[in-house]
Amino acid sequence: MCRIIAIANQKGGVGKTTTCVNLGIGLARAGKKVLLVEADAQGSMAVSLGIQEPDELDVTLVNIMEKVINDEDVEPGEGMIHHEEGIDFIPANIELAGLETSLVNVMSREQVLRLYLDGVKADYDYILIDCMPSLGMITINALVAADSVLIPVEAAYLPVKGLQQLIKTIGKVHRRLNPRLSIMGILLTKVDRRTNFARDISEQICDVYGNNIHIFENCIPMSVRAAETTAEERVFISMIRKGLWQRDTATLPGRCLQMKNKSAEKIKLTSFDDLFGTKDNSVEGIYTTVALSQLHPFKNQPFQGIGR
Repeated sequence: MCRIIAIANQKGGVGKTTTCVNLGIGLARAGKKVLLVEADAQGSMAVSLGIQEPDELDVTLVNIMEKVINDEDVEPGEGMIHHEEGIDFIPANIELAGLETSLVNVMSREQVLRLYLDGVKADYDYILIDCMPSLGMITINALVAADSVLIPVEAAYLPVKGLQQLIKTIGKVHRRLNPRLSIMGILLTKVDRRTNFARDISEQICDVYGNNIHIFENCIPMSVRAAETTAEERVFISMIRKGLWQRDTATLPGRCLQMKNKSAEKIKLTSFDDLFGTKDNSVEGIYTTVALSQLHPFKNQPFQGIGR
């Protein structure tokens, strides 16, 4: 049975593409049939897999989704590229940004990617979706199509704060569009073991979300050699065999038990139940009726003279 995993975080530069590519190749080396889907207009995954100019490709995810929107048949294997590491992947390019805008007027716009993947998932054990750094319609499509979400999070203040909005969005998709969607776990990336700050951030995540979301004991450390692999068109998975992708229990305690008091006040994080739960903390329906006689024009208001 195929498992579809969306790798998502609206914060850019946290390691989504690196995680997607290397996880996919690792699964392929374990004997699994893997399809990678690039749902990011930047085309970073295609570049990582050796496509120097993604914008020059004839067929990408955009063409496939357009066929689904227009109720046209997608040929078996159309748009897929087989990589020497044993994976198939569907690239994307800048045209995907334009498609996201056009999806606004499409019927069942959140279901387009799911409709396509339903037709190909029988051929694979895993489908990994590399999401773009936003919570727009393409990312929503990925969440609707997925069974679970893997969240790479950089051990820094801004990415951790952005995690709250992502969990809230996943909760809404789970309730309204995809009841089977779950959070697979949080993967800490770019962990600088030399600083207490990175350790405090890791502990804070475990403290707030560890009881509801799996926090992977493995983390990706800050490494110049890891960054160089993309430029050299090599895969990071080869570094695992050399012990460079470490299970860093000094930086991230595996059981998340020791951090109940030290860093609780450093970052204000909303609880998982408030973010993912059934309550929508929106302001819909909250309004005040004001009599027309109480409204007065303000100085330099832009509608002066209209209606006179």
